[in-house]
Amino acid sequence: MKSAVKTGTVKTGVRLAGFGGQGIVLAGMILGKAVTLYEGENAVMTQSYGPEARGGACSADVVISKERINYPRVTVPDVLVLMSEEAARTYGSNTVEQALVVVNEDLVKTVPQGGSLKIRRVPATGIAEKLGRVIVANIVMLGFVTAVSGIVSLESMKRAVLDSIPRGTEELNLSALQAGYDHGAQAAKGVTAGGTNAEGK
Repeated sequence: MKSAVKTGTVKTGVRLAGFGGQGIVLAGMILGKAVTLYEGENAVMTQSYGPEARGGACSADVVISKERINYPRVTVPDVLVLMSEEAARTYGSNTVEQALVVVNEDLVKTVPQGGSLKIRRVPATGIAEKLGRVIVANIVMLGFVTAVSGIVSLESMKRAVLDSIPRGTEELNLSALQAGYDHGAQAAKGVTAGGTNAEGK
C-alpha cells in the first residue's frame, strides 16, 4: 500500500503517546504486528513510561522499514499520535519538519504548532464512548491513523487487532477500528466526519 506519509526514505518512524492505561503500548504492538505479519515489512517497537506508569505520560515507538532496521528507536517521528494533553506537552515538539500529527481532540488542547506539520484531529475518546467502552479509544485511533497515513492497510490492521485482543471482544474492537477508519477517510479528503476541514477549523 502506498504511504501517504512522505519521509524521503524507506523508513518511517511512528510515535504513539498518551498516558498509562490508554493502551498505548498495545496499539504500538498491533501496528507492528500488522506491518510485519500482514504487510511483509520490518518493524521494531520500543516503549517508554513516565515515573508514574499508569496515569503518567508514556509512548510506544514503531520503526517501519522495507529494509533491515539497524537502530530500533525513533529519534524524531514522521507520524506522531497524541492521545492526551500530557503526551502533547511531553512529545509534541519533537517531530520531523513535515510530520503527520494526529491529535485526540477530546483530551489534547496543546496542539503542536508549525506551518509544515500536517495536523489531523479525531475525537477518539468520544467515538469510543459512543461505542460503549472508552477503553477502545486506542483502537479507534489506530483506525484513524490507518486511514490518514497509508502506512498499513485496513485489512492488515483488522487481522492484527483480532490477533491481539481478548476473546469475546472482537465485535467491539472491530467496530472501534472501523469507526476510526471511517472518520479518517473523511479527514483524508479534507473534511472530517463532523463537517470541519482536516485541520479541525
